[in-house]
Parts: sequence; structure tokens; C-alpha cells
Amino acid sequence: MDTAEALRLLKGVRDAALSGRRPQVGPRTDIDESWQRMLRGGVDPDKDRRAGVLPLEEIERRRLSSPLLDVLPVLRDGLVSIAEAAQHIMVVSDAEGRLLWREGSSPVLRKGDGHGFVLGADWSEGLVGTNGVGTALVTRRPVQVHSAEHFVATHHTWTCAGAPVTDPRDGKLIGVVDISGPLSTMHPATLALVTSVTKLAEAELRNRHHEALDRLRSAAAPLLGRIGGRALAVDGNGWPAAVTGMAPPGRLALPKAVRAGRLWLPSLGMCSVEPLPSGWLVRVDEDDAGPVAPGRVVLDLSRPRRPSVRVSGGCGSWTYELSPRHAELLYLLALHRDGRSAAQLAEDLFGDRTRTVTVRAEMSRLRRHLAQVLAHRPYRFTEELEVEVVAPDRPGDLLPHSTAPAVRRARAA
Repeated sequence: MDTAEALRLLKGVRDAALSGRRPQVGPRTDIDESWQRMLRGGVDPDKDRRAGVLPLEEIERRRLSSPLLDVLPVLRDGLVSIAEAAQHIMVVSDAEGRLLWREGSSPVLRKGDGHGFVLGADWSEGLVGTNGVGTALVTRRPVQVHSAEHFVATHHTWTCAGAPVTDPRDGKLIGVVDISGPLSTMHPATLALVTSVTKLAEAELRNRHHEALDRLRSAAAPLLGRIGGRALAVDGNGWPAAVTGMAPPGRLALPKAVRAGRLWLPSLGMCSVEPLPSGWLVRVDEDDAGPVAPGRVVLDLSRPRRPSVRVSGGCGSWTYELSPRHAELLYLLALHRDGRSAAQLAEDLFGDRTRTVTVRAEMSRLRRHLAQVLAHRPYRFTEELEVEVVAPDRPGDLLPHSTAPAVRRARAA
């Protein structure tokens, strides 16, 4: 199929979808779900919407604070030379969809200017419609948007392939790497290339994290050697670097703002926390009668890219940002207060009751963070808890990254 024929086909699919007709060939799932979000959000398919471009000072501030700055050489080595040769450009955005870097073919950079594809521009999906940056941020999956798959008609001469980048230290989405260019220059393998290079960037971030843990371990080991009882040194994201008097735990779920003093942690109970270089010394209170049982859990799914859980009770309150998978699991358990078996959760998540190993592994990780909140056999919230789910205003915006059958049914409802 040549470019002109493909463009006619995609425009026909888009026109049918916008008019409510059933096209002969349906749009791809990611594209269809994005179009439905645009229709619900009132995005005009015929109007080129743009927000104000960030000033240079704010662009530089965001660059310097972005973890992507450390892996920019990896992205350049893997993509820029190929992009230039293929008449494409590489664009890197932050987690809000603001473009922080762009490099590549000079003629294509000038064409990008005409689309508003410039440094500091906002390419979030809710503003400019379906696109390789904004849609990848919403779905947290690599996506290619070709010609008339863009929701807004003025972008139909453009094609792009974007892949999200996740920080391995805390699981947060930190941005998108995108290759874009004129319709006639895109190759089907572009998305695979972008995805591979983003995986290399995440691996580089992971290596840097391990090196930082090694430095923290060297600084904390002499101190831990003089401490009796259970204690550990963790970095700012809760990853343990050194432990004494206890088995090495998984990552500790720390509050957003950690301060020196006494602190309740769901997996350890009451602890004393002291600052270390680039981390914290956590001592478990051995004489504590046990942590006060939490009484309320609020699962906040109202922000598509930042789901969180808040636990509160007599011990105070504590908030933890969730990974996409953990957000799915807690949502399913909130729907089924009587509990779900591993097979039932596998059916909910994958449509396959045999994938229980994956479910049990994820629930084990989740229960390490929420030891007093989650029970098992079956998996459930403990009975004495009050559980509230804060959902998005529109059901169709519920966990938009999720491909779980149970979540898709909830979105459709």
C-alpha cells in the first residue's frame, strides 16, 4: 500500500469514527481508545490547538531537574544519526508532555515548527489530540501515530512513534522519547527502534541507581555495625543499601516528605529515622507494642498518570504513589471486598486464569508495602478497613494505561 492509499484509508476510518459510523476497517485499539478520550474531552478534530510555549528559563530548569538529562547521550547515540539520515527528528518530553529537547534533520525541524512541535510546547493528549508524545504518556505504552490516526486534522501530514521512559528507582513516568517526521519518511520499524533505545536509557538509569546504592552502603556500613537490633540504610526512594539484625527487605514505602524523627511504616511498624548522605537510617522500635492498625484507605485514581493510595488511622497518615500494575490490583480488590483468588485476578488482569505466578509475584511486592492493609487467601483488603476509591470524573478515563479486561469493562460502563 503506497502512502496516498494508506492516507485515504486512514482518513476514511477516522471520518467514520467521528460520525459514529462503523468503518470497514476499524482503528487500532490504542488509537480508537485515544479518539474516544478526545471525543469525551471535547477536543475539536478540525482545530489546531496550542498552549503557550515555556520560557527558556523554565525549559532549562526542567532540563536540569529531569532524570532524562543523565541518559541524553544514550538517546542521541541511538537515535539522532538515524533520524537525520531518515529525515526525522528526535524529541524528548517531560512527564507533562512539554518538549525539552529536539534534534535531527534541519529541514524537518523547520517543518516541525509549523506544527508547533517546538521546545517548550505542550504536546499532552488532552490539548493537541492523539499523538506520539501525549498518547504514550496516557497509555504508558509505546505508540505509533501515523497520518490520519492523529485526531486533529492539521497533523495528518505528520507521523510519529513515541515510547515512555520510566524511572527504575520509583517506577514514575519521567517522559517520552519520540521520533517524528513527514508522512512519506516514516518506516514501520521506527517504533521498535525507539522502544529499544528507551530500554537502553532505562538500563543506564538502573546502573546509576545501583552505583548510588553502593556509595550509600559504603557510608552506612560502619554505622550499622555499631547498632544493636534491627536497622537499615535506604535511599530517598526506599531502596535498601545495607541491613543489620533482619532479613533484607524489599523497597520500603516511604512518605513523600521524610523527616528525621519517629515514623510509622506499613511494613515495619514504628521506626526512628535519621538522615544519611543521600539516604536515611531507619531503626525499628523493638519495644513498640506494634503499629496502630490503619482504619481508612483512599485509592486515588483521579489523576491518570499518578495513581496513589493513602492510608490513615491512629498512627497518622501515609501516601504512596502506585505503579500501573499495583493500581490495577488495588482497584480490583476495592471492587471485590470479599476477596479474589490468584486465578480470579489473573482472569481480571489478563483474561487468562492460568497466569497466577505473575499475580502472586505482584501481590507479594504490594503486600510488602501494605502489610497491614492487605490480607491473602483470598487476596483482599482487611475487613476492618474503610476503603474509598476516588475515580476520574469520566469513567472512560479510568486507568487509561490498562489493558486489563476488568478495567476495560469498567471504562465502557
